[in-house]
Amino acid sequence: MRIIAGAAKGRALKAVPGTNTRPTTDKVKEAIFSIIGPYFDGGIALDLFAGTGGLGLEAWSRGAEKVIFVDKDKISVDIIRHNVQAAGAESDVEIYRNDADRALKALAKRGISFSLVFLDPPYRMTDMNEWMSELAGKGMLEPDATIMVEHDASVAYSDSIPGFHQVRSAKYGDTAVTIYRYIEGTMEETNRSESDVNE
Repeated sequence: MRIIAGAAKGRALKAVPGTNTRPTTDKVKEAIFSIIGPYFDGGIALDLFAGTGGLGLEAWSRGAEKVIFVDKDKISVDIIRHNVQAAGAESDVEIYRNDADRALKALAKRGISFSLVFLDPPYRMTDMNEWMSELAGKGMLEPDATIMVEHDASVAYSDSIPGFHQVRSAKYGDTAVTIYRYIEGTMEETNRSESDVNE
């Protein structure tokens, strides 16, 4: 594992020992950033089920101004801290050992919004559409924010999630990546329409 491009290109990253965490391979990571990047002009990124932190660090290396990493596993958080140090990104990141839902609530209270979100949970979790809706509902997405969902290739995410436009979905062996763009205002308009119907 390594950082593929940008300011920290070539820096080696540690993987989390064992089989509980499944790091994104360099091949898949390169494919992801060829779609969503390849480079960024600032913005805050969220790596919610961070694992090794590889996706968030790749975004930072390619120009993201700040990255917030969240993982509930202590070993993963220790690996993220090591990888952040190896990349030289210490001054531009925040790392939280917390349940993802609790972390979102805490970040929402701070009024933080993201231009780039990585959702790469354990493959048994197949409800990332609900997490996307929660991010939008809490006002945590910038206009035109990009959301990347990595998931098992046997799972298909809808191309019609309210408030989001599916940019692309692709399979790489057993792994699939589905990428969305947040359409600002759509969630609010949907909610208003539902209210009008109920009145």
